[in-house]
Amino acid sequence: MTERLLLDEQDSEQIAVALRERGHDVESVVADDTLRAASDPVVFLEAAARGRRIVTENIKDFRPLLMAALGKGETFAPLLLVAPRRFPRGSGSRAHAIVDALATWLDDADAQPRPVEDWLI
Repeated sequence: MTERLLLDEQDSEQIAVALRERGHDVESVVADDTLRAASDPVVFLEAAARGRRIVTENIKDFRPLLMAALGKGETFAPLLLVAPRRFPRGSGSRAHAIVDALATWLDDADAQPRPVEDWLI
């Protein structure tokens, strides 16, 4: 199954564009008028409704949303968590590194099932 991603607000639309150019189905919060500046619960519910995995550094807010949805048996958006230390903001190479790591993860995701909570490494 091909993973469909939604990049959280910390990542630019240029990252989504670069991944789409590589053939992946990726949207970004910042390019979506209905999601830009929306609360995390709204982003989570919308990603779940769209069948998208959220790519985020915001572990402290999205992990509890995932755990609550799983605990209640509700529809959920899987998470792909990004360690800020691995991909520091302000680094000139961050966007390129994120694109490469996500492309690799997406290519591997097609070969094997992924857990509902995974880490980008």
